[in-house]
Amino acid sequence: MDSFVCDTCGTVWPPSPAPPAACPICLDERQYLPPGGQRWTTLSAVRGGHRQGFHYEHRVLAVAPEPSFAIGQRALLVRSPGGNVLWDCVTLVDRASAEILSALGGIDAIAISHPHYYSAMADWSAAFDAPVYTHADDAGFVVNKASEHRFWEGERLEILPGLTLIRCGGHFEGASVLHSAHEPGGALFTGDVLQVAPDGEHLGFMRSYPNYLPLGAAAVRRIEAALDGLEFEAIYGAFWNRVIAKGGREALARSVERHVDWVTRA
Repeated sequence: MDSFVCDTCGTVWPPSPAPPAACPICLDERQYLPPGGQRWTTLSAVRGGHRQGFHYEHRVLAVAPEPSFAIGQRALLVRSPGGNVLWDCVTLVDRASAEILSALGGIDAIAISHPHYYSAMADWSAAFDAPVYTHADDAGFVVNKASEHRFWEGERLEILPGLTLIRCGGHFEGASVLHSAHEPGGALFTGDVLQVAPDGEHLGFMRSYPNYLPLGAAAVRRIEAALDGLEFEAIYGAFWNRVIAKGGREALARSVERHVDWVTRA
């Protein structure tokens, strides 16, 4: 049997003879269903209509289907001496992906920022025999668990030496980022928990991007506090060309102040 895929968010369901009734990720107020309601495609259709794109973003290899599919995020291969992490996920996983990433040392763990990017996490896990880390606060949105699925709890978790998950909350209760101590000056991988703006100098903080719901001041201050004590120069966002290459700590500070100023004005 084929696996059905939500055409709007790219989440892959376990193989079944008929599509699910609806996608709970897209029924949530942070996502949406398009006019006309729920739409489904299949994993085989995605594989037939897309190829995997590989491009370096600053210092890190990024992976995403071409042409773009669903939300359009990219996954990032975060390499380290102690092992490699696939940060966030995309719907397409194919032989080319397996061969290219295996040649770069493979994938030792998969970590995902929040439910919008769960996509084909179980398939990626099976392809590389790698555990998947998602925060337990978002467990209700998992519709296709990996065979080795680790719901982590708390505020921080080092999944490999020098690679640490931090729960920031805000966008989702369990929304998390990944900190690498191995990149020069340190680096943050943020998905859109902290969204890198097009200018490459600021960050955005939203409960819902498609529905234009900003986070309040207290939530943004909590994100800032969650990152206290971490050193980072680079910040890698969710989409192509969304990277702050240097001065990441300063970019966070000025972005928090700008956001809080606007949402607290009368």
